[in-house]
Amino acid sequence: MSTREPPIVLPATSPATSPANSAAIIFIHGLGDTAEGPSAVAEQFQRAGKLPYMSWTIPNAVEDRDLGTTAWYMPTRLSPYPPSRPELEDDEDEDGMLRSVTYITGLIDELVAQGVPEKRIVLAGFSQGHVVTLLTGLTSKYAGKLGGLVGLSGYMAIPERVQALREEGGLPRDVQDGVELFLARGTGDRLVPKRYHRLCCEALAKYGVKDEALTIKEYEGMGHVMGGAELRDLCEWLERVVPPLDG
Repeated sequence: MSTREPPIVLPATSPATSPANSAAIIFIHGLGDTAEGPSAVAEQFQRAGKLPYMSWTIPNAVEDRDLGTTAWYMPTRLSPYPPSRPELEDDEDEDGMLRSVTYITGLIDELVAQGVPEKRIVLAGFSQGHVVTLLTGLTSKYAGKLGGLVGLSGYMAIPERVQALREEGGLPRDVQDGVELFLARGTGDRLVPKRYHRLCCEALAKYGVKDEALTIKEYEGMGHVMGGAELRDLCEWLERVVPPLDG
């Protein structure tokens, strides 16, 4: 049995004059965290007067009683070295991941119902949130329609299933939409080894994502955290891909 707390919602500090000019970000936390974690980042942006036209929706993962913590899906071991045989890779929790994609898709539905244009919505996530962001942005009904995707300190899960999931959802097998992605990690991250960052970039290229749509950042010595330099770069990227429309 598992339970989920409702999202934390931070309205724009300087709301747009009309819903058509509004913008929103959905930020998905990592394993073992809650919406309180990313909400501190959102509040930091708002106190600094950054992205005042943008609202923040910060969802909570379910509290998994078997796992003993919050999780968007059952985690697997992320080894810095590939296994000697492919069949030795841990099975990934595709069902759990897709349930999370369905939940996040519902949150996008709510924003769209409020009048926020799809192209003015950015989906972002840290660690497991990075995984759910990419799967939602690549395989859900909003694939190719959002303003941008942000993946921090994560990886590409079920990479061999993504194109089949796109086809099952009535999407083109290859990505041809030009949606921009911001991917970042720290070189000191021991929880998600560097090879997963490389495999993620290789998978995106295989799916058809163009180099010009990718902004890739690595931060020297940063561990499995969100760092100040990373957040500054993210803010600049957000201002560019979803700029203010009023004034």
